Amino acid sequence: MMYDQTRARQSAGQTPGPAARRSPSPEPLLPSDERDKIVQRLRHALNTFADTPLDALEEAESAYDEATAQLVNALAERRRDLRAGWQDRDPDAQSDELRLAMRQYREITQRLLHI
Repeated sequence: MMYDQTRARQSAGQTPGPAARRSPSPEPLLPSDERDKIVQRLRHALNTFADTPLDALEEAESAYDEATAQLVNALAERRRDLRAGWQDRDPDAQSDELRLAMRQYREITQRLLHI
């Protein structure tokens, strides 16, 4: 059994509710409207492939390029936000914030490795 620091800090008899036990689902890296636009472009490319394969491939490549560019921008922004939350802080006074930042770095890195 792993040591649970949150549970250890609770007073005796206090147990976390179901919401506290579940970790929140990760925030999407791209806004849904941007994802939808890219998906629509990719669908269009797939639907036109039989009639105009080269044009469809160019459109699919363009959708891919847009998706990767937006993803890189979103990741850079997420990194800036995370770093701003812990940089230049007193590590002793802000240990909970540092722990949260570490968890967020771990989660986003794991998500990237599973793409």
